[in-house]
Amino acid sequence: MFENLVERLERSFKILKGEGKITEINVAETLKDIRRALLDADVSYKIAKQFCEDVKQKALGMNVLTAVKPEQMMVKIVHDELAALMGSESSDINVKGHPGIVLVAGLQGSGKTTFSGKLALNCKSKRGMKVMLAACDVYRPAAIDQLKVLGEQIGVPVYSEDGVKDPVGIARRAVAKARQDGISLVIVDTAGRLAVDQEMMDEISALKQALNPTETLFVVDAMTGQDAVETAKAFNDRLDFDGVVLTKMDGDTRGGAALSIKAVVGKPIKFVSSGEKMEALDVFHPKRIADRILGMGDVVTLVEKAQEQFDEEQARKLKKKLAKNQFTLMDFYDQIQQVKKMGNIKDLASMIPGMGKALKDVDIDNNSFKGIEAIIMSMTPEERERPEIINGSRRKRIADGSGTSLQEVNRLLKQFEDTRRMMKAVMGGGMANAMRNMRRPRR
Repeated sequence: MFENLVERLERSFKILKGEGKITEINVAETLKDIRRALLDADVSYKIAKQFCEDVKQKALGMNVLTAVKPEQMMVKIVHDELAALMGSESSDINVKGHPGIVLVAGLQGSGKTTFSGKLALNCKSKRGMKVMLAACDVYRPAAIDQLKVLGEQIGVPVYSEDGVKDPVGIARRAVAKARQDGISLVIVDTAGRLAVDQEMMDEISALKQALNPTETLFVVDAMTGQDAVETAKAFNDRLDFDGVVLTKMDGDTRGGAALSIKAVVGKPIKFVSSGEKMEALDVFHPKRIADRILGMGDVVTLVEKAQEQFDEEQARKLKKKLAKNQFTLMDFYDQIQQVKKMGNIKDLASMIPGMGKALKDVDIDNNSFKGIEAIIMSMTPEERERPEIINGSRRKRIADGSGTSLQEVNRLLKQFEDTRRMMKAVMGGGMANAMRNMRRPRR
């Protein structure tokens, strides 16, 4: 997401490079380029124009410190205005009640059912809640089955009534069942259509009136750009929902919906969803997104994702192994699995300042680990524990068994040995020793 916008804005700021001060002329030139970049990202002309006007007023009315270059000052102003455009602060959902009820609305194909499953897992694992999913999309045959599969996958019960075509009745009985079973949150998955129509609006309005949900969320496909914004406006005019969920953020999206929805609809984006993995749901942080748009990375989100997968007991055991130089290929394999759980590797790398640009044209994803995993799993348990015993014939057997080449096996073993040497040096004598050992030629 935002790759093209990041590149275009970076070019825009270069107009100010080498300038001694901010003037009306160089600001106008920069903003002309920024407006084009926003329009290319599918931001509406009205919003792009107002955004640039706000930036201009801030830029010309600001005294630039001698220690700060005009280019840096403009980046700061644009950053703050981008964050403000998207809502400035993150916005939590209201899940309180006996039970709390979240009503999920949106068009067909927007990803409502998958999001419902992701939200259920999020509330169960991160908030410690007992969650139930209610299957109220009674028109799409696969919707109820899909929700049941997701519920089984994440360990959350799904309330459904086969053959019943009354979504309001199903939802009411689901809430009654949840209250009876001590469930603290019910997430209601509703039907959508291919376009906004009266029948769908009447049904979702009736559901909201009957349930009086603590939170109503509108799910929208981020890849639809300005159409997403217009659809959100139509739903909000009828439903007065509490927040927006942007799905398919890992697709070929230019980011216009993320930048425009808050300004047009007046409701915050609460979550962003990417991919099919149930863990791939993130709270929307406007300031962090502004960081990423301006190529500053998003280290805070990266650390949070790492902490979510962090196992304290496993970390203690690993530290002991490292101290005794007992780090094995199986430990290496386990660490790869932890990294993969954090999300798409290229997305994670882009959160590190400067890495997004460096990896722009590099094809890297979680499948990149498949060869390494196949090689390690083709070894015997003894070989994983003691890689030094892997001689020429063993290497050939491992290559044949993993469907890789002898060169790939050799490369992995060398990389592993280098990693183990560095870790031993860090544990034994600090980073300075580690760097010296890495530079020391191998015999």
